[in-house]
Amino acid sequence: MEKELPSGWRRARLSDVVRQAQPGFASGKRDPSGVVQLRMNNVTASGRLDWSLPTRVPVGAGDVEAFRLEPGDVLFNNTNSVELVGKSALFEGFGEPVVFSNHFTRLRTDGEKLAPEFLAAWLLERWQAGLFRNICHRWVGQAAVQRERLLELEIPLPNIPEQKRIAATLKKQMAAIERARASAAMQLRAAQALPAAYLRAIFTSREAQRWPRRALGDASEIVSGITLGRQPRGSLARSVPYLRVANVKDGYLDLSDVYKIEATEAEIGRLRLRSGDLLLTEGGDLDKLGRGTVWRDELPECLHQNHIFRVRFDMNQFVPDFVSAQIGSQYGKAYFLAHGKRTTGIATINQRVLAAFPLMAPERSEQERIVNTLHAQQVRVERMRHALAARLTEIDAISGVLLRRAFNGDL
Repeated sequence: MEKELPSGWRRARLSDVVRQAQPGFASGKRDPSGVVQLRMNNVTASGRLDWSLPTRVPVGAGDVEAFRLEPGDVLFNNTNSVELVGKSALFEGFGEPVVFSNHFTRLRTDGEKLAPEFLAAWLLERWQAGLFRNICHRWVGQAAVQRERLLELEIPLPNIPEQKRIAATLKKQMAAIERARASAAMQLRAAQALPAAYLRAIFTSREAQRWPRRALGDASEIVSGITLGRQPRGSLARSVPYLRVANVKDGYLDLSDVYKIEATEAEIGRLRLRSGDLLLTEGGDLDKLGRGTVWRDELPECLHQNHIFRVRFDMNQFVPDFVSAQIGSQYGKAYFLAHGKRTTGIATINQRVLAAFPLMAPERSEQERIVNTLHAQQVRVERMRHALAARLTEIDAISGVLLRRAFNGDL
């Protein structure tokens, strides 16, 4: 049941107070000398336009005239992923012609019954509350709000002076919220970058330059995993879990979806993972070459696919977490980028390249000291990350409360 409106307010269909609802300009090309075109990445979560990444497209004179934005136009994202449909912003001018993409519907109000800034704020409240999902037409990976469904919506309306007052108050308060959010987000990014900075400091230090080096293949046993699609031979096979590349991330395992494979007892005995095994993927995106982590008996019995290398050490000489940190550091990534085989956007390493990795090999006691230091730093970073993520959630909640109050007449 809808809340009763404040005295002097009324409800109106958008079709009665919006004089134009026009889809935008489609262009798959870009032109540095073309016209600025607003796209979804220009609209922030707080309903502001971000001009830091302008896209320019070739547009004919007739299309510039037809799709040029005017101050007071409201852009409604009518088609995208379900989460983004309804994301909206008010255009207040730019100083040169600007057109808008066909993911938007341009809404122009009559100006006498509905102030555009009030409409933009109301659409933002509806979007943040997730209410456009209820009127979306959906298909695989995409959703859309049809023009007719949009214009059927009813907006609560005070008089024009009150609309302008509410919109101005919201603008000021939302700007403060966005500044707080940007600050928290920047701190979160800085916290997330700290582990890599710690690793870089360790493995590029003067001390590290004096450590002896050994080829990884001489310091460990490197084994490729089980091949999918092969037919087990000999004794009877049984079903066992195995790790795919999708399970091995950079510094952790994702075991939410573990497949099984038929394997013989001989294969299980040869390839079964042991606690302390280092798992490294053979390829993927350039920035993920050699990604991996340490196995800690997360499953009682598990094998690994042939696109994952298992590196097993003499635990009396090496701390697996020290080697994992080294390979995951800038030092390790630089080696794999230099020696990996590249195709378009993808790179791979073979067992020969992995075996030749120049492993820094200080005394085991030094490895333990470094691992303990890294662990303590990671604990601090994780606490910071959780605190900042919670802060972002609180900031977003404040935004929602503020918008709801505005359109309940409580602002």
